[in-house]
Amino acid sequence: MPEENVIERAREDAREGKAPSTQAGEFVREEIDHEREGKHGAPSVKQAIAIALSKARRAGVKLPPNPNNPGASEPSDARRSRRKESSPKRARASMKALQHESTGTASRKAVSAQAKSAAKRRGAAKRRAAAMKAASTRRRMTSSNKK
Repeated sequence: MPEENVIERAREDAREGKAPSTQAGEFVREEIDHEREGKHGAPSVKQAIAIALSKARRAGVKLPPNPNNPGASEPSDARRSRRKESSPKRARASMKALQHESTGTASRKAVSAQAKSAAKRRGAAKRRAAAMKAASTRRRMTSSNKK
């Protein structure tokens, strides 16, 4: 479950008229921090981002559904009922497994490489369009703060 302050920052972004991907960025930041602290054991930055986007969707951020997850359309009750019941023994085992995981998957270098490769796949025109949209949002925000 995402922390309350993360959900509040995402809601604030929504009130400011920022894009759903920007709102989801708060969840991504939280997930990367958890990776660095060793709370989770995602094998790659890509998976950590996917986990964060899933949390954002559950929190109400209007992101498009994950095209790679056909089970996402399944009702949430059915998914929840499939989960294993938590027990002290299971919790100990998962904590021990996490201690063996590397925290380097969320290093600055790994996150930077992921961002660059994702941007490269988007293409120059889409990157420029995103920058222009961000600039117009900033202009709207600064003009509304002056009133």
